[in-house]
Amino acid sequence: MRSALERRFERWLWRFRLIAILPVVMSLLSTAASFLCGTQEILHSLGLLMHSAPDDSRAVAELLGELVGGVDLYLIGIALLIFGYGVYELLISDIEAARRPGAGAGGGSGLLDIRSLDALKEKLVKVIVVALIVAAFKAMLVFPISSTTNLLVFSGSVLLLALSAWLMAGGPGSRSH
Repeated sequence: MRSALERRFERWLWRFRLIAILPVVMSLLSTAASFLCGTQEILHSLGLLMHSAPDDSRAVAELLGELVGGVDLYLIGIALLIFGYGVYELLISDIEAARRPGAGAGGGSGLLDIRSLDALKEKLVKVIVVALIVAAFKAMLVFPISSTTNLLVFSGSVLLLALSAWLMAGGPGSRSH
């Protein structure tokens, strides 16, 4: 027979999982902040577009850099959103609204459908790698190609980005139709 103390401790232990609401709320607030910062960066780039000459290559590079930076902030926000949803689903409760028919794309299927820690990790890694590819692209926009060494570094970076995208898509076992 289990003692009353053991039952009380187990009830307290089960309720203690609710402390995970803190990272959920913080990641959702961080998602909103990332989306707002991304929007601000894109709006700033549109302002640059309105005030620059179309033939100014430096202004075009700055414009593209800001647009890509905004997209990168959106991707970081998506990663934070996935993390928040995943922690909530894994530790606190299923999100019933996402499981109802007509609740969106497939009723619980897709990027936010997280059933295990491995699924959460896999989805986060995919979004983070895409965010890193976008950040690398932004850096490559202003990378000076003034020597053979710089050209080799630039080419190697493009090759590594292509390789990482190919591996994310499934690698050698995947077939595109």
